[in-house]
Amino acid sequence: MVRASFQQSLEELQRDMCKMGSLVEEMITDAIKSLTKQDVELAEAVLKKDKIVNQLDLEIEDRCMKLLATQQPMGKDLRQIGVTFKIIKDLERIADHACDIAKTAKRIGTEPLIKPLIDIPRMAELAKRMVKKSLDSYVAEDVVLAEEIKHDDDQVDNLHNQIFRELLTVMMENPKTINQAAYLLFISSSLERIGDYATNICESVIFLVTGERKDLNP
Repeated sequence: MVRASFQQSLEELQRDMCKMGSLVEEMITDAIKSLTKQDVELAEAVLKKDKIVNQLDLEIEDRCMKLLATQQPMGKDLRQIGVTFKIIKDLERIADHACDIAKTAKRIGTEPLIKPLIDIPRMAELAKRMVKKSLDSYVAEDVVLAEEIKHDDDQVDNLHNQIFRELLTVMMENPKTINQAAYLLFISSSLERIGDYATNICESVIFLVTGERKDLNP
């Protein structure tokens, strides 16, 4: 009976963490949309969702600590709680970067964009898919899926480098673009960091399943 109750608690943690993950995915989507559509109200909505993510983070953290204290788990059960604790922190940081993007979109506001936004939305879609893939690999305990994230992260990094080069060229050709170009570079950097955190989640999945630590982003 005690074991069944403990297992139920672990399943509830997983469900709530996935709820947190879905909310974070929405925040990434809306943050980039607030930039491309130059929608300040949508950017504000992203910032409001961050409060929900932070609350979920605290609630799940508290339940992890209580399970550790009352159940004294061993082996994979211990890894599961530890991994859950780590993943919610990665998700919370991803949400912070989505908020950074939304805040930057607010700063740009409705001023004319210095160039069509093509690669930043592509990069955002990749980063969001990485977050989803990392959570799917956790739910399925799928090491192969988790290891695929390295290729995705390489794509995000390549896009970030490409955006950096293009914006640097734009700034050199027209110094009046420097301010907005710096904002767009900041957004690209935030998306690159989101990819890194999704990679961290996949490393946690591999540790959960195998008990071994693997660096997917050497």
